Amino acid sequence: MAARLCRVTITDILGVARTIEVQASSLFEAVAEGLLAIRSGDLAIPDGFKPVKVVVIEAHTEYEVRLKDFVKWLDRRGNTPKEVTHRKKIRSILQLRRPG
Repeated sequence: MAARLCRVTITDILGVARTIEVQASSLFEAVAEGLLAIRSGDLAIPDGFKPVKVVVIEAHTEYEVRLKDFVKWLDRRGNTPKEVTHRKKIRSILQLRRPG
């Protein structure tokens, strides 16, 4: 999929919301780009945030992703070369190495 303009809103458990616009070619890439742009600490505490809201501006589509699910997806191995490449791209955005 071609990169699209997305508005990513990340809200912590105190209700403080931060919104950033990013170019992304997938939902999880938008989440990763948003986390990279606004994170102040480590991604190790996914339960400290409400679901991440991603609005694909050009398509007028909105999604919510729980960070717990995002991290779980990121830690899994891909079943196909495309999935492996996609996870590797998301890890590189976040500057993470494959666990274990």
